[in-house]
Amino acid sequence: MKMEQKIREYWEKFKLDTNADQDLNYKEDFCFGYDERTYKELLKLVLEGKKKATSSALFQYEKDNEEEPRVGDYAIVTDSLRNPKCIIKTTNVRYIKFNEMNYDICKLEGEDENLESWKEEHRRFFTSVFKRYNLNFTEDMDILFEEFEVVYR
Repeated sequence: MKMEQKIREYWEKFKLDTNADQDLNYKEDFCFGYDERTYKELLKLVLEGKKKATSSALFQYEKDNEEEPRVGDYAIVTDSLRNPKCIIKTTNVRYIKFNEMNYDICKLEGEDENLESWKEEHRRFFTSVFKRYNLNFTEDMDILFEEFEVVYR
């Protein structure tokens, strides 16, 4: 079975199982992370209910001509092979500068024990994102911080 078909069937099963409006659609399917280690770790945190948020470089949405997430959006979270694992719903979106991040916010990502480790890991991540666009990471970059809840698994 092709992956696209598998994902569509998962979405249809969600709508049937939850009596959702049949016209309801999802925004995207994706996996969290940027390498095999983070794909597995972050998916595990989402499924355990520990990861309730994610942060993105705001400029990417414009550069990639993508719509920013909005409260109420649904997405299908997959593993690295694009097998659907759960459905999340966006519950809050906020904009914050990297250098203004605090632990009360970043701990919602469920990945770090303190602000310093969050900054270290995200510096590495955002630096790699910026390089793909031939840009340099700066501490005053804008982050889109998206909170979500798992609504189906």
